[in-house]
Amino acid sequence: MARNVYSVKQVNAYIKNMFAQDYMLNCIYVKGEVSNLKYHTSGHIYFSLKDESGTIACVMFAGQRGGLSFRMCEGQQVIVLGSVAVYERNGAYQLYAREIRLDGEGILYERFQMLKQELSQMGMFAQEYKRPIPAFARRIGVVTAPTGAAVRDIMNIARRRNPYVQLILYPALVQGEGAKESIVRGIALLEKADVDVIIVGRGGGSMEDLWAFNEEKVARAIFDCQVPIISAVGHETDTTIADYVADLRAPTPSAAAELAVYEYGKLADTMEEQKLRMRRLLVRKIQTSRMRLDGYETKLRYLHPQRLLQDYRQRAAEYEDDMRLLMEGALSDARHRLSLYVEIIRGLSPLKKLNQGYSYVQAPGGQTLKSIRQIETGDEIAVCVTDGVISAVVTEKKEEQRI
Repeated sequence: MARNVYSVKQVNAYIKNMFAQDYMLNCIYVKGEVSNLKYHTSGHIYFSLKDESGTIACVMFAGQRGGLSFRMCEGQQVIVLGSVAVYERNGAYQLYAREIRLDGEGILYERFQMLKQELSQMGMFAQEYKRPIPAFARRIGVVTAPTGAAVRDIMNIARRRNPYVQLILYPALVQGEGAKESIVRGIALLEKADVDVIIVGRGGGSMEDLWAFNEEKVARAIFDCQVPIISAVGHETDTTIADYVADLRAPTPSAAAELAVYEYGKLADTMEEQKLRMRRLLVRKIQTSRMRLDGYETKLRYLHPQRLLQDYRQRAAEYEDDMRLLMEGALSDARHRLSLYVEIIRGLSPLKKLNQGYSYVQAPGGQTLKSIRQIETGDEIAVCVTDGVISAVVTEKKEEQRI
């Protein structure tokens, strides 16, 4: 009779595949007491869950640590969400944890996830609806318990950062019956009180203690409020619906006060620096304007019509002197030439010849007599001498050959 023989590896792989195909084992909640707890240096957490009837090995890998919001310890009652699978190496099955909650929070956590998904689909977590937190808030509303560390931390930090800021406290119930109505009422009243920003929060606690901040009524009050809201619920590892809806989430109430209250001393220093800077810029601007004005004044003085007129007058006087010198030079030259011409004319003047004993003769018609052919015997001629005219009659004319 033929028999099928399988190796250990094949059997373990077959069983692992059976576990993988089982839907319930791939997403299962298991409740039990923590034992054999070990935090490995790699970041993995190894532990067992046990109850009165048995034990199951569990592991939470480092990549899944976001699903754990507290530090586990021996003896805790917890609810683990994960998948059951077979580890082929030793053939043992174990629970691979994705989320771990303290027992009693399981139902609350399911409600939290359902409301979170519903509000997210409605767009209440969308970034475009977030209002900016004012940088210089003067009136800050606080919705929290009137006693406890949260309100003391907010007051101390506000006093340290800015003693002039005004805190308006609405003493709200932050857990238990009537807490959600009290928180909603506080948000509405502070919105009407004309505050610049509202801090809504409380100190740390269990999920049940913080549940008022997971209520839909509180979430809608935060979303509908026209004043920016900072949520400050619990510790840094605590996350509530209010944190998702608020305009800004602070990890703690102290951090919320740091975000809401501007540091007066730092602002004063900054303003003083800006004041000095503006003063330096103003002095530099005045100096530059004065230099420019002096330049314009010098230019105006240089281009003033009176100065131009003085320049033109001086230039005209210089031209007048130059023209006088030129005229005098020209007159001197003309006089010199005239004297030369006079001497030349004098040298050529008939009177000068006459003074030297010469005379000239005029024919009867008044023409100068140059040839004997111009007259006849018996004609009356005039002999001109220096001091008069001598009338004579031609009695004889005789032609002579002159060289």
